[in-house]
Amino acid sequence: MDEALRSLTERLRTEAGASAAYDRLMATEDTDELAAALTEPGQPLWVRELVAFRLGVAGDRRAFEALVLLLNHREPQRCASASYALARLGDPRTARAAAALATNELRVAYALHPVRLLVELRAPEAVPALVTTLRRRLRPHDPYRRVALACVEGLGALEDARARPVLNEALAHPALAEAAVHALARLPKP
Repeated sequence: MDEALRSLTERLRTEAGASAAYDRLMATEDTDELAAALTEPGQPLWVRELVAFRLGVAGDRRAFEALVLLLNHREPQRCASASYALARLGDPRTARAAAALATNELRVAYALHPVRLLVELRAPEAVPALVTTLRRRLRPHDPYRRVALACVEGLGALEDARARPVLNEALAHPALAEAAVHALARLPKP
């Protein structure tokens, strides 16, 4: 079993308790049944997450909206499972949604997984979104160093010369300097 699926199933099994619905939703291969559970009113969050994850990994775009909402959730495990499923969904809207979440200054506390998803997707939106997000994190006393570090590492992984100016700015920040040096080394020479 894939590590992401194993982690998700263990966590949601605990949330579901001894629910027969959990066993049924894990066992079914019927994507229509999963989609119906996703949109049925009154479902607990664990049901929505489980079926959205399963549909996303199966490439069923009916999961897109639910996965984007979960990508911006306050619980990091839910963000991580949504990111994993969105990366496999194959929906062309995913990169745009991740970029919007990564650059939303009101939700920056939850931007870590959207940033990582953008890097994994290697979409055209990735570099501009990461540059914008990182530039905002370079303010004095910014509390979101993990987001800034993910941007620095992601920009290095994307190997796009447009990142050079903001990575040079990151060199002045002790918490980011080492990662910025490594990221700059991966960029094409000017």
